[in-house]
Amino acid sequence: MSKLDETLTMLKDLTDAKGIPGNEKEPREVMKKYISSHADEVTQDHLGSLIAKKTGEENGPKVMVAGHLDEVGFMVTRIDKNGFIFFQPVGGWWNQVMLAQRVTIMTREGDITGVIGSKPPHILSAEARKKPVDIKDMFIDIGASSKDEAEEFGVRPGDSIVPYFEFTQMKNEKVLLAKAWDNRIGCAIAIEVLKRLKNESHPNVVYGVGTVQEEIGLRGAGTSAHAIQPDIGFGVDVGVAGDMPGVDDKDASSELGKGPQIVLYDASMVSHKGIRDLVIDTADEHNIPYQYESMPGGGTDSGKIHLTGNGVPSLSITVPTRYIHSHAAMLHRDDFENTVELLVHVIKKLDKETVETLTYN
Repeated sequence: MSKLDETLTMLKDLTDAKGIPGNEKEPREVMKKYISSHADEVTQDHLGSLIAKKTGEENGPKVMVAGHLDEVGFMVTRIDKNGFIFFQPVGGWWNQVMLAQRVTIMTREGDITGVIGSKPPHILSAEARKKPVDIKDMFIDIGASSKDEAEEFGVRPGDSIVPYFEFTQMKNEKVLLAKAWDNRIGCAIAIEVLKRLKNESHPNVVYGVGTVQEEIGLRGAGTSAHAIQPDIGFGVDVGVAGDMPGVDDKDASSELGKGPQIVLYDASMVSHKGIRDLVIDTADEHNIPYQYESMPGGGTDSGKIHLTGNGVPSLSITVPTRYIHSHAAMLHRDDFENTVELLVHVIKKLDKETVETLTYN
């Protein structure tokens, strides 16, 4: 891997941080470190979502750009007498991507390495080999010989369990592999948008937000939007990339490197037509590539933001990503940078008159 530039260092720091829903302190501290110098003030709501405020025009519309801090992971539920750890998924997991994967358990005594174990194939019947292992039958081996020893290591029920993976720049250096792209890339977009606007005029007040507990019901988006009371909302997240074997265009048509995804519809929201049209027109005007996405089976923070107060015109813009909700996901740096570029140009257009037109047209 070549020497990391400033942006890649930020992306590495964000994805290396460990934070499942309900325990987002590490990624919040990283986001705070990178966004503070671009914001007028940084606060957090009572659940732990980070809110960075950047004022352009003091009485202008409030624009919220939200990525979520949490990543899918697990939680310790019990330790058996032999020191094996049983767990609860926190966020959506497909059991076939879990076995034999390394994890980190965050204990009060510090981090402990473990591996998700199961019976070896040698002792399975031919029938059993064909069946996926249920998550309830999986366990984590931390090398403890007893429950007492596991407890001496500091493990206790409620501890966070985080996938382990090192940030990796691929041979094509624009292709990046890491855990937790869902959704540290959204946090990075919020940071970069405020950075780009730091010395530029914009007719509004922009809030770069890192929300908590998105993976278990968009919860921090609800509390942070309640705190901000935005006029316009953007959820920035990952979307599904379909450019891989076995995926049909009708299921997922987006490709890495072909631009951000404009989400038309997902299970949490029908995108606001006025915002959608403004974003697409802006992308065309500045020759920024984009793709369309609809996700009938998933939602983003916009799902909660748009229902805040009397309603907030909102849109989700996502970065196409392969292998989300696994130990390692892959995305393209150009898509990240084009998402930032697009949002900056759109935010500059969101003056009071435009927002009123969008809201009441």
